[in-house]
Amino acid sequence: MRMIKIVTSLVTLVALGTWSYAGGKYVAPVAAVVAPIPNVIDPIPLYVGLGLVAAGVSRDCPCETDERLKDMTYGVLIRAGWDINQYVGVEARYAKASLEKDFSTTTHYGLFLKPQYHLTDQMNVYGLAGYGRTEVEGCAYNNGTLRADGFSYGIGLEYDFSDDENLGEYSRVFDGQGDQERGWGLWADYQNLLYNEGLYNTKTNIFSVGVTYDF
Repeated sequence: MRMIKIVTSLVTLVALGTWSYAGGKYVAPVAAVVAPIPNVIDPIPLYVGLGLVAAGVSRDCPCETDERLKDMTYGVLIRAGWDINQYVGVEARYAKASLEKDFSTTTHYGLFLKPQYHLTDQMNVYGLAGYGRTEVEGCAYNNGTLRADGFSYGIGLEYDFSDDENLGEYSRVFDGQGDQERGWGLWADYQNLLYNEGLYNTKTNIFSVGVTYDF
């Protein structure tokens, strides 16, 4: 019986020890708040895109006039890129425009540096500057093919539709901004390919619009 009283007293002392004494009263302890550990999102800075392209071609007329012949053809453009940081990336692209042709078809591929700036968390503008190869069939002598390698440049706009920030926090500060959030988006851009090239001073520009996916 004496042993039971001793054990009971010890249990009571331990229980009272978890309470604090304030103002003549015992106050229950406040439980510590443990902040949840956020899930870290670590996306691959890779994106791919598929879109429609319109290629405008103009050249001198092979006759004794100052008239310029013009043609507009349509096709597809494929692009793939890597975001190095929030301000610059690299992009490879391939375009083929051969629909609705009058006298020309345009094929282009190249590798470009892509400076960019985020206007909002959903939108960014970008430039293209790099080296490309362009082939325009029907613009050389005897209706052949004009092939030219060299500098190419462009400018464009990207808009992001995805919203996965509720899944956690990004491991890099610029992920989740502009078109660098995992998910789908749109792009539209203009690119200059050729300027006064070949026998007939051929000029070529393309306009493209399409869907993109960021990994």
